[in-house]
Amino acid sequence: MTDAVLETTDVTVLLVDDNPQNLKVLYETLKDKGYRLLIANDGEKALDLAHRHQPEVILLDIMMPELDGYQVCERLKADPVTSDSAVVFLSALDDLQAKVRGFALGGADYISKPFQAQEVIARVKTHARVIRLERALQARNRQLENDQARILNSISEGIYGLDARGTIVFANPAAALIMRRPVEELIGQGFFDLHFRTAGHGCESLPVYATCTRGVAENQRDIEMLRADGSPFPVEYRATPKLDGDELHGAVVVFRDITAELESELALDDARHMVQEQREQLAHFSRLTTMGEMAAGVAHEVNQPLTAITNYARVAKRVLAKEAPDRELLEETLEKIEAQSHRASEVIRRIRRFMKKPAAGKDVLSIAALLEDTRQFAEVDIRNNEGGVEISVADNVPDVIADPIQVQQVALNLIRNALESTRSAQSEKPVEVTVAMSGTGCVRVAVTDHGVGLQDDAEEKLFLPFYTTKEEGMGIGLPMCRSLIQAQGGDIGFERPEHGGACFFFTLPVAGAVGSPCASTDGSGEPTE
Repeated sequence: MTDAVLETTDVTVLLVDDNPQNLKVLYETLKDKGYRLLIANDGEKALDLAHRHQPEVILLDIMMPELDGYQVCERLKADPVTSDSAVVFLSALDDLQAKVRGFALGGADYISKPFQAQEVIARVKTHARVIRLERALQARNRQLENDQARILNSISEGIYGLDARGTIVFANPAAALIMRRPVEELIGQGFFDLHFRTAGHGCESLPVYATCTRGVAENQRDIEMLRADGSPFPVEYRATPKLDGDELHGAVVVFRDITAELESELALDDARHMVQEQREQLAHFSRLTTMGEMAAGVAHEVNQPLTAITNYARVAKRVLAKEAPDRELLEETLEKIEAQSHRASEVIRRIRRFMKKPAAGKDVLSIAALLEDTRQFAEVDIRNNEGGVEISVADNVPDVIADPIQVQQVALNLIRNALESTRSAQSEKPVEVTVAMSGTGCVRVAVTDHGVGLQDDAEEKLFLPFYTTKEEGMGIGLPMCRSLIQAQGGDIGFERPEHGGACFFFTLPVAGAVGSPCASTDGSGEPTE
């Protein structure tokens, strides 16, 4: 009988026997069981078929000419292609030594001659199922290993596998790239000796040592390691212990070169400092501009107490010129001179404080007192615009934490804009400044005018640099206000009141508030989550 493929199925069984009658019996026994059957009548044909078709089960006769069953089995197990096939020996021998020899060569089972059909069917079924499961498991393991290799090879971070002594037993391509050495040159080297100059003086204090020896996970940033050529570089790494149950087998180290990252952080810090300096310079310029516009008013405010002092001095001179000076009148006149002098000094103090470049740091402020002080600065604008300013502070409004000069600058800018808008609409109503709580950690200051309001499309542009609705404006007032308020941890926004006009508001954090309760709003002034 020649070798042939007699039936097709997922499980292949190879029948090997030099006796045609035995082959016929085996074939008849298995032909209806759904197996793909292969037949060979000598050892060489059996080896050829097995190599080409990789059968799950091989029923192999021991006593054959030229190549006996033991020799065939030995060669099957030596071939990687057929080494996993289940070899079931067929023999009339009931010798224990013969069975032991068969198992030693890699045989899986024995079937004694003459054959019992049910035994043959049961043993083939069992071994076929085992081999199929083993092959499926091997295929899955190979797939997982391939997937793992692809993942490890594609990761941009360097990965080391270390044994308990710190020897590198695995390195991925990224590690080789960082170290500027091939993977094969890294394998077998000591991690500590390779990466740290101080390793020769003891490794106990070095990174990853505790992970390798005690199973302590580590995670550090900005430590210095050495490349293979001895050049240092900054590293962020994570070290995880390799555990098999409770047994420690070393560590897995994931690391990356953060040289470029640190350089970017340094450049970003420099940029932040530059922006802060520019912001402070712009704020100072804005104050100078405001002071230029207020020059006439400042002169008026200082001139009033100086004129009063001059007049009271003349009165005092006339009193002293009399033969019997009225001491009570003289004391009263001198007290008025002193009061007017204090008034002039206070005006100058406020001006100098406003002009001064703000220092770093914030103060705890009474927002009511700050706004009242701001209104005094706006007296000239009030007179020029023939308007008024009403300040309303809700009960129990707490102090805020902010830079008083910057907040006063914002409030003055909003009040002056509101006075101008109200006058343009020829309204006699005063500008309304209201102070109330917004949430639990935020104070809201709103400045409402009675002007004609803003165009529908102006709302999205109001806080953009160089956008203005004024014919002679520069468009830096509101953007500067936003910058100053955000620097305090607050926010600034715009609303359209039902009665018309416009309402600009800003928020400031309550002194002692946790977090940033005023940093962002939904446009209504209420903090958003």
